[in-house]
Amino acid sequence: MKKFLLATYLLFQNAIVFAHNADTLVINNNQSKLLTSGYFYELEDPSGSLTANHVLKSTAFKTSLNSLPMSTFFNSTVWLKATIKNSDDEPNILVNTGAGIIDAFDLYYVNEANKICHLTASDEPSQSKLQSPNSISLPLPPGSSKTIYLRVKSSLWSVIPIKVYSQWSFFRSQNIENVVTAAFVGAIIISVLYNLMLFFIIRDLSYLYYVFFIIFMGLNLTFRRGYGNYLADDKITFNNYIIPLARVCFGVFTLLFAGEFLQLKGNLRAGYNINLLLFAIYIVTTIVIFGKFTALSYGIINITMIFIAIYLLFIVTYLYVKGFKPAKLFMLGWGTLFVGILISAAQTKDIIPYNIFTANLTSLSLVIGIVLFSGALADKINLYRNQKIEAQNFAISVARENQRLIMQQNKSLENKVKERTSELINANKDLSKIIDNLKSTQHQLVDTEKMASLGRLTAGVAHEINNPINFVSSNISPLRLDLDELFTLLNKYDDVLNNPDSAEYIGAAQAYRQTINPDFIRDEIHILLNGIEEGAKRTTEIVKSLFTFSSTDELILKKLDINKAIRANLLILKSTIPYYIEVKTVLNNIKPINCYPGKINQVLINLIGNSIHAIKAKEQHEGNSLVITTGELPSHISIEIADTGIGMDDETKNRIFEPFFTTKDVGEGTGLGLSIVFGIIEKHRGSINVVSARGKGTTFTVVLPKNLV
Repeated sequence: MKKFLLATYLLFQNAIVFAHNADTLVINNNQSKLLTSGYFYELEDPSGSLTANHVLKSTAFKTSLNSLPMSTFFNSTVWLKATIKNSDDEPNILVNTGAGIIDAFDLYYVNEANKICHLTASDEPSQSKLQSPNSISLPLPPGSSKTIYLRVKSSLWSVIPIKVYSQWSFFRSQNIENVVTAAFVGAIIISVLYNLMLFFIIRDLSYLYYVFFIIFMGLNLTFRRGYGNYLADDKITFNNYIIPLARVCFGVFTLLFAGEFLQLKGNLRAGYNINLLLFAIYIVTTIVIFGKFTALSYGIINITMIFIAIYLLFIVTYLYVKGFKPAKLFMLGWGTLFVGILISAAQTKDIIPYNIFTANLTSLSLVIGIVLFSGALADKINLYRNQKIEAQNFAISVARENQRLIMQQNKSLENKVKERTSELINANKDLSKIIDNLKSTQHQLVDTEKMASLGRLTAGVAHEINNPINFVSSNISPLRLDLDELFTLLNKYDDVLNNPDSAEYIGAAQAYRQTINPDFIRDEIHILLNGIEEGAKRTTEIVKSLFTFSSTDELILKKLDINKAIRANLLILKSTIPYYIEVKTVLNNIKPINCYPGKINQVLINLIGNSIHAIKAKEQHEGNSLVITTGELPSHISIEIADTGIGMDDETKNRIFEPFFTTKDVGEGTGLGLSIVFGIIEKHRGSINVVSARGKGTTFTVVLPKNLV
């Protein structure tokens, strides 16, 4: 049974192959004919490795199962064998591939000298190329016939319509084709300019996306009709990159136009998400194109476009049923385009016959679609206008209602204004009193902060003054004893002078001198006097420093040596600085500046005191230091006070200049010190910057102008 079925299948195949012999294609005067299956044999060359010598000797040619030549493999080559007879008066027959994506089109025949001749479209003169870039002129004397071998290579699985023309028939048909295409291109250009103008007037992205939709639709149509070959001599590059990229752009702007026109983001979120997915597919397709997977890219593009066509029909129908009125004309326009897309797809697969009507039906559907889409956009303008009129009417009604309410409220407001005016006058008087009290309180608080600062310094200053005074008082007693001994010796010398002949007085004076050792007394007196002088100097310096600090209310600009002021303030604060804090000063040579000296000293005392307190607050007291650095800028001077204390976090750092804000324990600070510092620096038209981090210390940088006026 199996053998019987196999034999039956083989007989069926042979019957198909040898069903009929190919007829001779006769071309009469002014005549053209399609190369249908009745006129040719075909030989498939999927690898493209066959040469003309192999093909001419091949016995593998068979009758085609399709009505027209077809490339049934991706990136494949098809050889066609046909016999043509020229019954025209002209000595040339033209063979043209017509519309389609053709990578190579060659014609071979054997001449009278039994040599293989090769013709390609690129061998044609420029005039013929202007008529059609995929045409080959075959020299064939009138009344003669010739067997030709056509080699057609295409990246797609599609129908390859080949037409054979007499010379004048070819020129006439091409002129008609050019006129039709020119009319189509003209309609495209007019529609583009019109909608571009509307975009600049209305500023609706639907019109801009529609412009690009029309442009890429027109490009794809002209490429499909074979006019794209004028743009590039390299057909492979053109077919593998330019055409698929143009189709990708057409798909992208189709989605953008549909999404914006139908307002999918607001009307149908699921449709908007599907659009995003399709955009991602087109991105992948672009990568595939540049990856040189041409057949795969065309396959993805065709499948995606068919899906988009069906998907948009469902979307627009759904929105129209839901009451979205602009969807009506869009549905008609897209339905027309959908028909054209289906016809084009069916024609390339030889599902419907190829003829003049079906070949131009796609172009016609596209033109009708453009007209309907333009109508949809024009209807959208009416929709905008109606919405604008409704909004204006609503605004007018709202304005009238507001006017009525305002007139009613004006009367009551006038009375309330009078009442409130008298209340505000009384409140203003009360506020003036409160403000005066606040100013008085503020001055009292500032004075309190000053007194608090002085109070904190009193113990240290008393200690500093007490040390040199004790030193002076301890030197007075031995100095008095030394002076008494010297005075006693002088009295004895007076006795000797009064009694020069008395050996008793002379001996007593010499004995007493040896007892007290005047040289030792002289040296001791010098030492004691130097100690008293040093103690007096230290006391004087402390008093001067204290006087400088106490004069904080002077409102007269004076010259101040910043370096001396820093040393004086350190001397005042010396008793408050623990032994474990190393104080370093880097005082560069800077000239005295014009300022309020008492105020600047108050700034220094506060900042240095805060740094000392921050270091004392640490749990471990190893390696702690306080570094004070001065520097000179072109028109300013800088004072940098850096400590290794506990530091501050960002929240604390942002609030330290607020009045009454303090991180010290209750009773240790008023929270006004840094607020006063900020006010003093601001009064001097300077600036203060703080850099601090928790556990890493704090650096205050004060910048003051040199010549304050």
